[in-house]
Amino acid sequence: MSFEYTPPKYAQLIAELERRIDSGEYPAGSLLPSEHTLMAEFGMARPTVVKALGVLRDQGWIVTQQGKGRFVRGRPAMPTSQQARAGRELLDRTETQVASKLLTAGPVEAPNRIAAYLGIEPKSPVTLRKILVERDGEPTEISATWVPAEIGEGTALAESTDLRQGIRRYVESAAGVSLDHIIEHITARNPTADERELLDVKSSAALLTVYAVACDATGKPWAVVETVLPGDRHELEDAYPIR
Repeated sequence: MSFEYTPPKYAQLIAELERRIDSGEYPAGSLLPSEHTLMAEFGMARPTVVKALGVLRDQGWIVTQQGKGRFVRGRPAMPTSQQARAGRELLDRTETQVASKLLTAGPVEAPNRIAAYLGIEPKSPVTLRKILVERDGEPTEISATWVPAEIGEGTALAESTDLRQGIRRYVESAAGVSLDHIIEHITARNPTADERELLDVKSSAALLTVYAVACDATGKPWAVVETVLPGDRHELEDAYPIR
């Protein structure tokens, strides 16, 4: 079954506006460009622009003043105790930080879903690195990293030794880019035969699969980290401000 996916345009706009605020191009207290100005500059429809601005408002980057417009607040302050978002943690985690067993490292053909996330044709060559993670002697997750073949070839991602840096560092070094944002997708399903054996679960077990698609500031995807979690051994938690 084919699976088509295009990274949302609003995520690209969010990333660019955050960059401009961080750089001081849009200083705190300044009036943000109007919806029409942003639509014209980025070639986006109004609903896309409005959605991006709504996210920035909810996250505390901007504030709306009735009858005056939207004003820059600056980078929102978050509690230092806040845990990293799931996708960010997966991208930065090293294999030396967890008890893991390497299952696969090398070239494979991209499945439909992974190909769609990476913006390539199905069955295109990619590098896959898959590990089984254990905690207290019990298998707790299967983590697979998928990158285009030209990014993975000749790097530690295709080798059998433990990674001493997070996936993010290898990808940025090989691609010559800075990863800017992550788009997460979470699905629930039953396990495959291999997953039943590796995770020691029944065929009726519920698995959570987190796909973290790592993109640069333009929205181009460079890596997908796929993590398969037994539903009875994990609870996903997130924290974010409300305004």
